[in-house]
Amino acid sequence: SSDLIEREAWDGDWYRRGYFDDGTPLGSVASDECRIDSIAQSWAGISGAAERERAVRAMSAVNSLLVSRSDGLVQLFTPAFDRTKHDPGYIKAYPPGLRENGGQYTHAAMWSTLAFALLGDGDRAGELFSILNPINHASTRAGIHRYKVEPYVACADVYSAAQHVGRGGWTWYTGSAGWMYRTAVEGILGIQLRGRILALNPCIPRAWAGFEITYQYGSSRYRITVENPHGVSCGVIQASLDGQDISGTPCEFTLKDDGSHHVGIVTLG
Repeated sequence: SSDLIEREAWDGDWYRRGYFDDGTPLGSVASDECRIDSIAQSWAGISGAAERERAVRAMSAVNSLLVSRSDGLVQLFTPAFDRTKHDPGYIKAYPPGLRENGGQYTHAAMWSTLAFALLGDGDRAGELFSILNPINHASTRAGIHRYKVEPYVACADVYSAAQHVGRGGWTWYTGSAGWMYRTAVEGILGIQLRGRILALNPCIPRAWAGFEITYQYGSSRYRITVENPHGVSCGVIQASLDGQDISGTPCEFTLKDDGSHHVGIVTLG
């Protein structure tokens, strides 16, 4: 139960990843290696199972301990497995800082981005998405030579090992591409489609002035403008469709296949 998890898995500043057979915790401040693992923190927020205050605190630890802005990557955990007496399994077969052993595992990094969005931190969500966006790894000649893989597809991992830091791993072969799309569309832009209902509850960087969506529904076209005049991340204060006010958060547009061009306006505040 969630009560049991809160009692046993909370480590003081973040959630533990698990336990070895002898009861030794993994992903704990007491661990010599893998002291903090991002997956437990991200899913505490994504699942909604954690107490909000703890989920926010856990993601704050991810932000300070696992996001390497200087190297442009988001690590799975730190420190990497190297000399630990406990055997964590096949993951330790990778050298420290390569692939899942303390490098950037893009699946997990995308979950962290989504968790920040779902917890209302649009600035962090936008920043992490920018770090993970492959095109940004190729914005300079030095970046291209460091990254070494295609800048137009998601890569499964990025190395954090000193001699290979910033080098991309497997490309064309990762489900993190789907999570990148979902995080952008559902997490940051806040678009949820449920049958004939298009719900909108964005969580964007405060610096964004807004964005536009054009959505084709059968023979109809919906053009929705999201405005952010107050420089906030989230919270819909006003919405309309074809001049008619819509109340509720998230705001919900009922879609009709009527061959018309519909205009929606959503204001954050």
